[in-house]
Amino acid sequence: MDFTLGPEAEAFRAEARAWLAEHAAGPGGSGGPNGRAWERELGAAGWIGLGWDGDYGNRRATPAQQVAWGEEYARAGAPGRAGHIGENLLAPTLLAHGTQAQRDRFLPPIARGEELWCQGYSEPDAGSDLAGIRTTAGRDTDGSYRVTGQKIWTSLAQHADFCFVLARTDPAAARHHGLSFLLVPMRQPGRVEVRPIRQLTGTAEFNEVFFDGALAPAENLVGAEGDGWRVAMALLGYERGVSTLVQQIGFERELRDIVAHAVTSGAAADPVLRDRIIRQWAELKTMRWNALRTLGTRGNPGTSGAPGAEDPGAPSVAKLLWGGWHQRLGELAMAVSGPAAALGPTDWSEPEPYELDDRQYSFLFSRADTIYGGSDEIQRTIIAERVLGLPKEPRV
Repeated sequence: MDFTLGPEAEAFRAEARAWLAEHAAGPGGSGGPNGRAWERELGAAGWIGLGWDGDYGNRRATPAQQVAWGEEYARAGAPGRAGHIGENLLAPTLLAHGTQAQRDRFLPPIARGEELWCQGYSEPDAGSDLAGIRTTAGRDTDGSYRVTGQKIWTSLAQHADFCFVLARTDPAAARHHGLSFLLVPMRQPGRVEVRPIRQLTGTAEFNEVFFDGALAPAENLVGAEGDGWRVAMALLGYERGVSTLVQQIGFERELRDIVAHAVTSGAAADPVLRDRIIRQWAELKTMRWNALRTLGTRGNPGTSGAPGAEDPGAPSVAKLLWGGWHQRLGELAMAVSGPAAALGPTDWSEPEPYELDDRQYSFLFSRADTIYGGSDEIQRTIIAERVLGLPKEPRV
């Protein structure tokens, strides 16, 4: 397979590089007021929603051009994206499964960088076993839904305007049945409460979200009532599959920083560490080629991805590859740092998040990589049952 991007993509790359050189030093940080300002700046230039079909205020770009944009974004050290969940998860789902009215209502504000989203899937007793969720959504007298329950590990919920929620609309139905996919406004005082969760890194990207009769209008139901599992699984395919390509490009930057530190500190003189660095580099190249192969052969309904044969195991393979790789990268970062890796802040009583260097942060945050977005156990089960046709795991 030809992994070069071609002249059209390279011309697009040059345009992206020039724009980022002028603008990427602006407001940064995912979430919060700075993150919103950056999203609006991206949206005003049409850089949000490059792969969407339809005119929603977005530029149109081929898959190869999207790759070129992602590479240049990472190389420019541009700010973390507050709008990732809306752009890369919800938007493809609405393009494939939503109504035209839903696309017309929700996609333009995402493309303009004006509305941010979060994902309401996991619960305290239903993380990897997503079919065990208990959040309910009952019909009101006017046909709207009232959502009640708790979600957890909800990324950037404290900044989000909306949450797409998987809820049980038929309490009598078991597991995968009777679930619905709802778009719930977050600005409902007294009905939606967000509690940030402080992590090992000292930051709080994840949150608990409590819904107490939160309103979701009837027109905010995506797909049919009771068909939420199918919609939710389609969305996870975008999270675990092609959308990880830009994430892997960010991984390349992390690896380069670790290599540079190994050279300047003298750690690169250790042959064992050199071997680990080379292995990380080779595995990262393999992940990129796998993602490019997937991009070229797997259909992506509702977007400008190239048509091709559906590979039900591709998203799970991608998740298994990058989750373990990034954890090993964090461990490598600690080995390269040596004894200094154990050094922390001088005053642990400070209420503000304590300071970590980039390598310490990467190590601590990567501990969750093989859990969030679907644990490794779940990914292997999907591959075994849906791809290899092995007997299903017994359910207790």
